[in-house]
Amino acid sequence: MLRRTAAVLVAFVVALLALATFGAGRALADGEDIHGRLVDDGKPLANVRIVVTTTDDKPVGDVRTGPDGAWAVPLPGGGTYKVSLDTSTLPPGETLRDPSLATVTKVVFDGQQKPQLFPVGGTGPVAVYHDSTNRTAQLIAEGLRFGLILSLAAVGLSLIYGTTGLVNFSHGELVTYGALIAYWLNVTHGLQLIGAAALAVVICGATGWAQDALFWGRLRKRGTGLLAMMIASIGLALLVRYIFLYFYGGDNDAYTDYRGQVAIKPGPLPIALAPRDYWSMGVAVLALIVVIVALNRTRLGKATRAVSDNPALAAASGIDVNRVIRTVWTVGGALAGLAGILLGLAQQVQFQMGQNILLLIFAAVTLGGLGTAFGAVLGSLVIGVGIQVSTLWVSPELKNVGALGALIVILLVRPQGILGLRERVG
Repeated sequence: MLRRTAAVLVAFVVALLALATFGAGRALADGEDIHGRLVDDGKPLANVRIVVTTTDDKPVGDVRTGPDGAWAVPLPGGGTYKVSLDTSTLPPGETLRDPSLATVTKVVFDGQQKPQLFPVGGTGPVAVYHDSTNRTAQLIAEGLRFGLILSLAAVGLSLIYGTTGLVNFSHGELVTYGALIAYWLNVTHGLQLIGAAALAVVICGATGWAQDALFWGRLRKRGTGLLAMMIASIGLALLVRYIFLYFYGGDNDAYTDYRGQVAIKPGPLPIALAPRDYWSMGVAVLALIVVIVALNRTRLGKATRAVSDNPALAAASGIDVNRVIRTVWTVGGALAGLAGILLGLAQQVQFQMGQNILLLIFAAVTLGGLGTAFGAVLGSLVIGVGIQVSTLWVSPELKNVGALGALIVILLVRPQGILGLRERVG
């Protein structure tokens, strides 16, 4: 039985990566290049000169952007290259937002097609920090954006824990998987990002369902302990993470769409975010509202809460516990994938982006209350705003330390979290 379960796990990982490997195979067949699209607020910039050289200034390619702003330079192979934009060829009135980025260095792996962004256009309104109050307001806005993204992943993790008791350390890989699938559809196959994101969310939901059907459900049926399952989730996370690294590479890349947007100010508020950030926050809020309403207003949602409270009693009441758990895994996978897509849009896509926020997700779930969707949302917003505002006093490289410190304090003072209930032990 153990060998059969191991074989199912291997088959699941292969299925999980089937789409990504197919996309990687296409990239390998096409050869290496550096490419991009030069736009200013959606307007393509044509006939702009892009030069690619080696690190010792040997010429590799010299091209001009096309009518749609697109450009591409084939490369002789993997290596380190310098990519330069000739600012003298920009249309009148156009400038680089940061002139120091006119030349960048890119590392390209064998078989990789590497995108490069040159942010142009600096005429839009931007945030001006005249005092610490304005700076604090901007950090709060950025924290809310990050907190909403964090809450999407945290709600899924919290629901899985509530219904199964599993502390799933591979949840971060579902976040990464969503971003990578959207990247593959958008960058490699040219699908517009909104359509790519929708397909990626569906694929991640199906992946969550498959995880439980092919692996976790089998372990529960065998009576595997929660500690053993948690250790299995750590092993699964490591395996999938380094498969991502093998096929995707270790660099940060951006989606093709919605890059180089100028930040805008919402009325008199002293903050400025790119349009994609406002849309990301709206999408996250809408998804969270749908999940919370479903948990409270639908029969399946009420059954989910019943299973979370007492699985044995729920089963005795006629609730199909396995069906509920499988649905929770599906929703959790879809929410994690959506979180990864929005995180990739706010930052960039990278093979360990899910791992980088995994401890913050755990901190948010623990702070809000284990097993509660409302608590996961509240904890995520507190963590998101807290780590951003903390940069007023600490280095940005240390901002996550405060969140993890808060996790330790919560475990000592109120281990059930803000909205969690006390449980009697013994």
